[in-house]
Amino acid sequence: MKKIDPKYLLFIAAFLLFSSVKAQQDPQFTHYMYNMSVINPGYATDNEGILNVGGLYRTQWVGAVGAPKTATVFAHMPIAKRVEAGLSFVNDAIGDVVNENNIYADFAYVVPVSPTTKISFGLKGGVTLFNTDFSGFKYTDETADPAFAQNISKTFPNVGVGTYFFSDHYYIGLSAPNLLKTKHLDRKDGLQTTGVEDVHYFLTAGYVFDLNPNLKFKPAFMAKGVSGAPIALDLTANVLVNNFIEGGIGYRFDDSVSGLVNIYVTPSLRIGYAYDYTLSNLGKYNSGTHEIFLLFDIDFSGLKSKGYDKSPRFF
Repeated sequence: MKKIDPKYLLFIAAFLLFSSVKAQQDPQFTHYMYNMSVINPGYATDNEGILNVGGLYRTQWVGAVGAPKTATVFAHMPIAKRVEAGLSFVNDAIGDVVNENNIYADFAYVVPVSPTTKISFGLKGGVTLFNTDFSGFKYTDETADPAFAQNISKTFPNVGVGTYFFSDHYYIGLSAPNLLKTKHLDRKDGLQTTGVEDVHYFLTAGYVFDLNPNLKFKPAFMAKGVSGAPIALDLTANVLVNNFIEGGIGYRFDDSVSGLVNIYVTPSLRIGYAYDYTLSNLGKYNSGTHEIFLLFDIDFSGLKSKGYDKSPRFF
């Protein structure tokens, strides 16, 4: 039987999930609470005249061959009464072998529930561009393994849904950003070479506790579930000081512990960083994970020029 260089197996097989597992996990984020447009099409701020722009870059398992890298960019704003729209782009790469691009448009309808709470219902639609390049694989035999003999380039349409219940100080979201199953590889030559991307479900929530006028406590969590894989659970606890600097810790069950920090460079611009220390056996093969994000609000309403002081964007 032909064999692939073992240094590739750990990460490529984890993505394609050959033989034993029939579903794969979407990219994970430590700053999920500031990357919500990608996770939940129902996410809305309902800030009239404000364009919210954000970006995140994550390099996972630094130092490991073929380690994943993920980049996201999004923008959204209200376009009519109770209607918010946005665009999102996600690039997910595993080494030089797997490259996936997701391009989506989001629409959310916001309904007031009470004077302080609202609920939104969102729809996401777009395409996934999936490509592989197996030319860098090394084999112990002269002939390539049939499972990796041909590169793949496919385009998949997809849709997603989500709902988001929120106020100025808390939120609860439930979403499935990709509802259509996609098959990346096929069974051929009697070999199990099927990689299926199943439906992922996200449950998110967060709260802001006002400890005093200058100190806020911000716990949050995200649970992610998909058929054929264990539930992934993130717990995060941040503290915001003087509406200027925020820091905290995070824990991803059976996977990693994280340190997070972000700063309001200006009232409209925030940058942040997180470091994940791997707790699983994969920690032997990497030096951790780095993640940075940027959030920027563009005010088209002219309220700031009229002396209006926008409240902090907690989520």
